[in-house]
Amino acid sequence: MNSTKKDRVAPNDKTAFWESSFREKQAMWGFEPSDSAILARDIFLREGAKNILVPGVGYGRNAQIFIDNGIKVTGIEISETAIALARKHYGTEVTIYHGSVTDMPFDNLKYDGIFCYALIHLLNGIERKKLIEDCFNQLLPDSSMIFSVISKKAPTYGTGKKISEDQYEIVEGVHLYFYDRESIQSEFGEFGLFEILDIEEQPIKNPDQYHFPFFLIKCRKDKVENQ
Repeated sequence: MNSTKKDRVAPNDKTAFWESSFREKQAMWGFEPSDSAILARDIFLREGAKNILVPGVGYGRNAQIFIDNGIKVTGIEISETAIALARKHYGTEVTIYHGSVTDMPFDNLKYDGIFCYALIHLLNGIERKKLIEDCFNQLLPDSSMIFSVISKKAPTYGTGKKISEDQYEIVEGVHLYFYDRESIQSEFGEFGLFEILDIEEQPIKNPDQYHFPFFLIKCRKDKVENQ
């Protein structure tokens, strides 16, 4: 697995948190793909996607399902430890840029699919807006970008320290922004938003594990261009 580090990415609280988490817990969510990734795979296959970008790829948990279906994956990851884990398990099949998604773009390529799982809700409002714009700008026409985000229906909503409206520090170093359909429309509406699905996600694929209510957000570039 190839990795490229951008020198302008400086250490910050997010870097320290995720480095510590991956060093301590390693492949903390296992290697089974998330339900969101399974749905995204089906969408990308229907659309004939061959080259997708995965911001926040982690140790590659959600990469293999695309690779197995003939889709090339390029990732972005803030944790060097996670990249090392991905290299160990997936070899050289994925190129990963080392850095924060807030520093996108990392290349000048256009992708025919973008999949962003459980990441954007870890960012503040300015960062979320930039990520959506950056992803959209790297999307080819007639292609989709898919985001998986936590819902306000989650039992953790409203717990912990309030950071801003609908954003809470659940554990130290993790700020979660909880979405509803109105906030999804507000943030993604200008970027080809065409479908919002309610889904249930398990952090770890285990029948005894709890489920979290998520939204799967689908945007398509041609929806904007044709307006």
